[in-house]
Amino acid sequence: MLEISKAYNPKEVEDKIYEKWEKSGYFNPDNLPCQVDKKCKGIFSILMPPPNVTGTLHIGHAVMLALEDIMVRYHRMRKDKTLWLPGTDHAAIATQNVVEKKLKKEKGLRRHDLGREKFLEEVEKFIQASKDRIHLQIRKMGASCDWSREAYTLDEPRSKAVRTAFKILYDKGLIYRGSRIVNWCPHCSSTLADDEVEYKAQKAKFYTFKYSKDFPFPIATTRPETKLGDTAVAVNPNDGRYKKYIGKTYEVDFVGIPLKLKIIADKSIDPTFGTGALGVTPAHSMVDWLMAEKNNLQIVKVIDEQGRIMPGFAEYSGKTTIEAREIIIKKLRESGLIEKEEEIENNLSLCYRCGTPVEPLPSLQWFIDVDKPFKFSASKHSPLVGVKDGQEVTLKFLMEHVVKSGQIKIIPEHFTKVYFEWINNLRDWCISRQIWFGHRIPVYYCDKCKDVDISKFNVQDSKFKITIQNSKLGIVSVDELKKCPFCDGQLEQDPDTLDTWFSSGLWTFSTLGWPEKTSDFEVFHPTSVLETGYDILFFWIARMILMSTALLGEIPFRVVYLHGLVRDMQGRKMSKSLGNVIDPLDMILKYGADAVRVSLFIGTSAGTDVKLNEQKIAGYRNFANKIWNAARFVLMNLDGIPNKPKKFNASDKKIISELQTTVERITNYLDKFDFNHAGDLAYHYFWHTFCDKIIEEQKPRFKDLAERQSAQYLLFTILTTCLKILHPFMPFVTEAIWQVLPRKEESLLMAEEWPEKNIF
Repeated sequence: MLEISKAYNPKEVEDKIYEKWEKSGYFNPDNLPCQVDKKCKGIFSILMPPPNVTGTLHIGHAVMLALEDIMVRYHRMRKDKTLWLPGTDHAAIATQNVVEKKLKKEKGLRRHDLGREKFLEEVEKFIQASKDRIHLQIRKMGASCDWSREAYTLDEPRSKAVRTAFKILYDKGLIYRGSRIVNWCPHCSSTLADDEVEYKAQKAKFYTFKYSKDFPFPIATTRPETKLGDTAVAVNPNDGRYKKYIGKTYEVDFVGIPLKLKIIADKSIDPTFGTGALGVTPAHSMVDWLMAEKNNLQIVKVIDEQGRIMPGFAEYSGKTTIEAREIIIKKLRESGLIEKEEEIENNLSLCYRCGTPVEPLPSLQWFIDVDKPFKFSASKHSPLVGVKDGQEVTLKFLMEHVVKSGQIKIIPEHFTKVYFEWINNLRDWCISRQIWFGHRIPVYYCDKCKDVDISKFNVQDSKFKITIQNSKLGIVSVDELKKCPFCDGQLEQDPDTLDTWFSSGLWTFSTLGWPEKTSDFEVFHPTSVLETGYDILFFWIARMILMSTALLGEIPFRVVYLHGLVRDMQGRKMSKSLGNVIDPLDMILKYGADAVRVSLFIGTSAGTDVKLNEQKIAGYRNFANKIWNAARFVLMNLDGIPNKPKKFNASDKKIISELQTTVERITNYLDKFDFNHAGDLAYHYFWHTFCDKIIEEQKPRFKDLAERQSAQYLLFTILTTCLKILHPFMPFVTEAIWQVLPRKEESLLMAEEWPEKNIF
């Protein structure tokens, strides 16, 4: 008779078990028994989506950690050489915002009061404290990642990868600097990418008015203040009301500001919306900017980077957009030019970081051209199917091709259509940000070499790329430069930083040592799967595909698995204001990590949101206790390691067959990334088949000496098999039981072999 404690207490065992796992070295694929014995069956690699170093992890991160650890533990037990590489993201604009708020609250200081260098020192202090909290939370969830390979998007290896990637893309002609309309956040004082803009439904005033009494027809808008920069009016070419005006130009006095308006035709104009005539403000609308390019219109910037009216607009200059709007509407009313005022529903564009209304405005920035043809460089390591070396392609084509051809599979499949729709509407990616924290753009300017003749310099592309930027010599370099290599003059580095998604877009290969040639890259890239939330399909996943295909000529991963968002039981997003936020650490302390993990995926399929409350977590705590109590019963009825009986009766054979079928079904579900059905089947088999039926049926056999051995062996084998199939889902309780089982030699359950056929 073997004894274990009467009750399972996660708080007493989880930290000790995790420490035991770490000390074993098995988180590192180089130390796995199958690697040491050279008997690994395959390769499985996954990169942890790097949490932002802006604070603690939330319940959404817990979903990611649970699902990825299931995959990793499963493949490790399948004897694959398994790598799960962890890391964190510097999250440039988000981190800077957090630290700026902290400085303002605690010291009453702005970043400009400290200066760039001192401010970045404050950022580093914050980051280190944040990293420590994140590491603790990842360990508490039981994540069996390889800490020896941990990466950070702003560490030196990743920084070199960023500089190298920038230069390669620049050399290919895919990165350029130009003045284009961008999304500008007045609060962050920085640009935003198109998919960093959020939209909030609101009620807005819709004004129908004439520019002046002598203008032939009215227009309609929700933003009269932008009309100060109108240079045209667009109508649909098939709209009979306006055909006679197309091509004409009108000079008007709009509330004291002279405008020269050309009437242009554009098929995109909806004749049924408003008056069917659109005032074209090229400087403050992407749609209008494109019309201006087609029609060679003047660009007049009205709103500045602080969200105020630019100089040169009389009494409106210096006013906020709202203040200017009120003055304009008052003047239009007084002049009798307003024909109608109505309330409509529209979308307000907001910065996804701070919630400030975004201003579209023209700005000199760095961009990646997604439509420019370039010669594709094929990978010898893992070549793409259907694209030849030297073939002319665009980034858009590559991003679409690898998914359309099935080289990258997206789970669930319906997100594939969403991905293609996004690609079709993709515009050039603005990669520069006007913030201090992040990767500085690796371009250096020399004032001394003005109006230089580039052709006279014999420069190797592998070292420099030189160009002229605003009459300055611009040098693109992977290595940091202090002095101009041509005139020995002082260099000034571009003050802007790169969009944080630029560096995280390199994640699958920068973490494996690129641009150096490393064995990790040779073995583990392309990675097996990318698991993350569906909400960053465009933020991150698409950019990883862009970077990998452009820079390496290969895919970054073979499968994309998208999990849903965590909501409360009413389907609401979790927020502090609603009081429905669940802290994973609080739940782990109360119910144990296993209960938290299982509650996050059972009952939820890929791409669907998770409904969660504390009662659900408590229910799976009861399951952990059930596993413990069942193991305790089996152990209390053992005399040691049970011997296999010479033969099984018909009832035993039926039980054995059902177990083997169950294991095969769970294996099949896991191979298809169906964690919900795999976990649910393991749960129901253990509780309702093993505990409720098999154990109860076997109890009388322990009283019969002839039957005792068969009952002991049957229950012990089912228990050990169940511990193995439950381990990826509930690693702590299963490992805790494994450590007290009678065994011929010590071992860790995490390194045991997954049960295959012929379990008995």
